[in-house]
Amino acid sequence: MSPERLTPAQARRVALAAQGFGRPAPTRPVGMRDLVSLTHRLGQLQIDSINVVTRAHFVPTFSRLGPYDPALLERAAFSAPRRLFEYWGHAASLLDVDLEPLLRFRMREGAHAWGGVDAVARANPALVDLVRREIAERGPLSARQLEVEHGQDARERDHWGWNWSAVKTVLEWLFYVGEVSSARRNSQFERVYDIPDRVLPAAVRARPTPSPEESVRGLVRRAAVALGVATEPALRDYFRTRPGATQQAVAELVESGELLTVTVGDQTRPWYLWHEARLPRRVHARALLSPFDSMVFERARLEALFGFTYRIEIYVPGPRRVYGYYVYPFLLGDRFVARVDLKADRANGVLRVLSAWVEDGVDPWEVAAELAAELASMAAWQGLSDVEVLPRGDLAAALEAAVRVS
Repeated sequence: MSPERLTPAQARRVALAAQGFGRPAPTRPVGMRDLVSLTHRLGQLQIDSINVVTRAHFVPTFSRLGPYDPALLERAAFSAPRRLFEYWGHAASLLDVDLEPLLRFRMREGAHAWGGVDAVARANPALVDLVRREIAERGPLSARQLEVEHGQDARERDHWGWNWSAVKTVLEWLFYVGEVSSARRNSQFERVYDIPDRVLPAAVRARPTPSPEESVRGLVRRAAVALGVATEPALRDYFRTRPGATQQAVAELVESGELLTVTVGDQTRPWYLWHEARLPRRVHARALLSPFDSMVFERARLEALFGFTYRIEIYVPGPRRVYGYYVYPFLLGDRFVARVDLKADRANGVLRVLSAWVEDGVDPWEVAAELAAELASMAAWQGLSDVEVLPRGDLAAALEAAVRVS
């Protein structure tokens, strides 16, 4: 496919297909091969500590493949042979393990941009040496274990950031610079650290380290594959590469023919199309997306392609929130047609819709029927027996009626 111009509808279909939407769900249970194929396509699954329905990194696979066993993802990330590893991609993420060599340049640059963490580590060289030695000799260990064993009460914390202790801050610094890795997450969702040689596959560790320029070009290439069509800022945002280095990488990929410069609709800024991107005639998608889904990473692209304005309101004080605390966009066909604020009430076995909102220009009753079916699927996947809709939002009444008859 080598068009010079895409209509907005074409660009939407390219973007959705690149992200794995619109393909028929497996008729058999989702297996490791399905999961690996998807995570290789996306490159990363963002991690977030908030758990109102389930943790963010579990949701993208459900959104694209339907109900699956989350233990599959845990195994891919935290058991040998590891297909994923934890590091900083778009944010804290489970990344395709093949990306590890491309991220070593970030590790070698150090955490200088992370001022507070870097300052604590450099001000405490003896503590850095102690923590490094403890992990090497006794890992895997959590920060909490080291705090207790070395007399630093986990509750006695200074202002290192995120209310971290000095031990936790040093561990995060070592994690950023690649001297320790995340062996797993414990039951409190805390990282458990070990040395990379005991975490990452030996074959990955043995690969040569690309230059910083090669690394950024490789990351932009993977971003282009995952996005299908994107602006330079969106390509940059995917793995949070720096502007100058990203712009150079984009120019080189255009020169090599891997990226094609295209116009989308009547927009004047350039867009870049991955040369092997699919342009399906239709996209039959129906999915609830986590607020941290890679499809919605870059909000300007989301708005330009879909006319969908989306902001995470987690950190907005409750009375000032427009839509809710943890709002899932709802994708139907090739458009985002609604959004719902969800919470799992596990004590009562209920997936609760705290508010539901429909986008302009779509039939709320049609949307409600499809959304009710997707909510029922999500509830069953989470082991919940019922869906309850509270009367907030302009879609709530239609959705409540659809849930009642579904």
